[in-house]
Amino acid sequence: MIIDPWSSTTYQDYARLRDEFGIEEFNTKLWKDLPNPHKLLRRGVIFGHRDFHLIKDFIQNKKPWAILTGLMPSGKMHLGHKMVIDEVIYYQSLGADTFIAVADLESYGTRGYSLEETKKLALEEYILNYIALGLKPERCRIYYQSKNQDVKDLTFLLGKKVNWSQMVATYGFNGSTNMTHIMSPLIQTGDILHVQLEKYGGSKPVLVPVGVDQDPHIRLSRDIAQSHRLFNVTKTKDNKIGVFLKVDKNIIKLLDEAELILKKLKFKKLKRITEYKAIYIEDANENDIQKINLEFAQNESKLGGYGFIQPSSTYHRFMTGLTGEKMSSSKPESAIFLTDTPKEANKKINQAKTGGAITLEQQKKEGGKPDQCVIYELFLYHLIEDDKELQSIYLACKNGQKMCGNCKKYANELMGKKLDDLEKQRKIAEKKFNLYL
Repeated sequence: MIIDPWSSTTYQDYARLRDEFGIEEFNTKLWKDLPNPHKLLRRGVIFGHRDFHLIKDFIQNKKPWAILTGLMPSGKMHLGHKMVIDEVIYYQSLGADTFIAVADLESYGTRGYSLEETKKLALEEYILNYIALGLKPERCRIYYQSKNQDVKDLTFLLGKKVNWSQMVATYGFNGSTNMTHIMSPLIQTGDILHVQLEKYGGSKPVLVPVGVDQDPHIRLSRDIAQSHRLFNVTKTKDNKIGVFLKVDKNIIKLLDEAELILKKLKFKKLKRITEYKAIYIEDANENDIQKINLEFAQNESKLGGYGFIQPSSTYHRFMTGLTGEKMSSSKPESAIFLTDTPKEANKKINQAKTGGAITLEQQKKEGGKPDQCVIYELFLYHLIEDDKELQSIYLACKNGQKMCGNCKKYANELMGKKLDDLEKQRKIAEKKFNLYL
């Protein structure tokens, strides 16, 4: 199975995706102890993760960590795009060092937009809305891929350990794929990993919230991060905890440094086997691996390496378009855009697919199907904050006590207020625009 990050395919079998690609389930234990957990976390919209436990640990212990997201400036911003920035705003409120990449090079390479077109779209459709939604631009770094030399340098340097076979296996590229398209995943890896360079604070956990269609980029970034480490900290097949040097230069010096690091961590029973480039830690257990790995990562830049910590990720469910297919900027009838007027949104909501029965009588008798209803998704993802109110609507629909017309009317009321408020906030943000961009 290959996931295409640039297709319009909607992936719905989330359990299969988790199993096939090694994505872990995002369960209640991961979010319940977070401050004021966001509704997307509470309601199961975030269904999977990679290494989120590391992010949670840094949040709870108030240690520095970062969040990175990218925006593809290739169309108008709609409610499907809003989910990721909602997450970013939440994590920014918890202290995340926030980075936002404008993927202008990727848009040029995969969507055919000029750099000038992408700049206009990014500013007017995305960044302005981000600020209107609550992003604090003074507390984040917003940049264009085409203008960030660190990202472009890493794209070239990190690509040394990626071969064509890996790109074909990950993305399904073939002989007709143009080279700019082929380079775009490496540019995204540069985006994700550059935030761990010394000038941005050094090695630290980085969270990248995405839809599952972007998982190939996450896997590639994690593979590249690990392949550029000087040391590998792991449990062996015979259940020993070891630190293994991955390079063939300065072996004695680097193993000496590794011993110093381990002694600093208060490990005393060390067995060094220089010919294997290994140090076994006899008084460590599996629970110590994360601590040891982080300490080595944060020291590797002083030893001539990058010290990248593999990026963490969360995966959200796709929001169904109003027509029942994927929400898309290229199909205006399928999406509510953040710049729509309440009247335009009203028309789309009234024509939206619902989970109601064929007749009113049948729905009263058999109940509706909120799990198959686009209007209920609007409540779930965007319009209703109170979980008890949402549950009440869900049960009333299932029991045949609430009709689709009533839900559409309520959705129109809530959406109208939200769009009016966004318009006001955009005007306020415009006055401050040049301060940040």
